[in-house]
Amino acid sequence: MPEKITAENLLNNIMDTFTEQHNAPKPKNMSFFEEDKSASVSDQINRLFGRQKPVHNVLGGGKSADVLLWRNKKISASVLTGATAIWVIFEWLNYHLLTMVFFALLIGMLAQFAWTPSKVPRVRLPEELFANIGVSIGAEVNRFLGYLQNVACGGNLKQFLMVVLSLWIAAVIGSWCNFLTVLYIGFIGAHTLPVLYERYEDQIDSFVYKILDQLQHQYGKIDSKVLSRIPKGSFKGKKFE
Repeated sequence: MPEKITAENLLNNIMDTFTEQHNAPKPKNMSFFEEDKSASVSDQINRLFGRQKPVHNVLGGGKSADVLLWRNKKISASVLTGATAIWVIFEWLNYHLLTMVFFALLIGMLAQFAWTPSKVPRVRLPEELFANIGVSIGAEVNRFLGYLQNVACGGNLKQFLMVVLSLWIAAVIGSWCNFLTVLYIGFIGAHTLPVLYERYEDQIDSFVYKILDQLQHQYGKIDSKVLSRIPKGSFKGKKFE
C-alpha cells in the first residue's frame, strides 16, 4: 500500500531535499568563512543547488556571460550605465516612451532638413530584424512556460519550491513598483549578483548550507516537541457502488 502523506512526512521531505547534498563530514574548529587548504574546493564545499559547472557555463557562456561576469569591464559598465540612464529618464524625469520616440523623430527630421538633400542618408531597418526579434521573444516565452510546466510536473520538490518562492518574491516586488523598475532591478541584479557569487562562491555556499543546517536543527526540535505528539489519523475514502 502507498505510504500515507502526513504533515510530518511532508516537512521531513522538504528538509531532506534541501540538505540531501550536505551530508559530507565537515572539518572541525574552522571559522565561518575559513577554507580548508588540505582538500580541494569541490570536496570541501557542496555547491549551491547542486551546481557542478562553473558560473560562466551556467550563464550560457559566450559574450552574454562575459558581460554579466564583467570579463570586459568597459562593455559591462557601458551596458549598466545605459540601463541606468534609461531608467532615470523614464522614472525620475517622467518622460514617456512615445514622447522620446517622437522627439527623436523630430530631431532627425530637422537634421535632415538642414542638410543638402542629395547627401541626406536614408535610414531603413531590415524587415528580417523585426521577424528575428519576434521569433526570439516567442522562443524565450515558450521556453519559460515549458520550464514552469516541467518543474510543476517533474516531481523535484526542491526545484518546485525554489521556483514558487521566486515567483512569489517577484509578485511582491511587482506590487511595490512599476514594470520598468522591476526590469531595472532585475537588470542590476543580473549584472552584480553573478560576479559577486563567482568571486565569493566558497564563502556563500558555506554560509547558505550553515543556514540550512540551523533550519534543520530547529525543525528537529519542533518535530520532537510538537509534531511527534500530534495524533496521526488516517483518512479513508468512502466507496460508492
